[in-house]
Amino acid sequence: MSDSTPTPARPQEHLSVAEIEEQERRLTLSRFSNGDAWKLGSLLVEMGHLRQAPVAIDIRRGPQQLFHCALPGSSADNDAWIDRKRRVVERYGVSSYLVGARHRAKGTTLEESSRLDPDAYAAHGGSFPIAVEGVGVIGSVTVSGLPQAEDHAMVVEALERFAAHQDGGSGVAGPPS
Repeated sequence: MSDSTPTPARPQEHLSVAEIEEQERRLTLSRFSNGDAWKLGSLLVEMGHLRQAPVAIDIRRGPQQLFHCALPGSSADNDAWIDRKRRVVERYGVSSYLVGARHRAKGTTLEESSRLDPDAYAAHGGSFPIAVEGVGVIGSVTVSGLPQAEDHAMVVEALERFAAHQDGGSGVAGPPS
């Protein structure tokens, strides 16, 4: 990376359950449209390029894929991880990292304590629910390609920036909603 590229803070490997729950409460959006998916996805692409992160990015509303991008260095394996992490969000309505943290707090794993197929579900960081005020969880945003704490931190940072500019700010460019 060049000297002018900001280096993100290194995420803690394991945030507490309470810290992750607070992130999810804080990152409920006022609305989410197809145009918003483009803006959020474009922001994640920009962050990935600046960090030279070999990630794949996926944004969905229900079963519909609204945005997908594979940056240099990512592979089809990242798409498979996206699917596995996203299914955890769809099933539990919370981030894949939170599901993993709750299991770690109990001294177990999703694989050990559920009957879910580990080839279909992964409670690893990187998939985060898209929640809308007054509606609830309507979709997910997922990143794969970095260690799980970094995948999670990248999504949280993008959602924080997106939410801060969603209602009238100018920091996130893209097509109209």
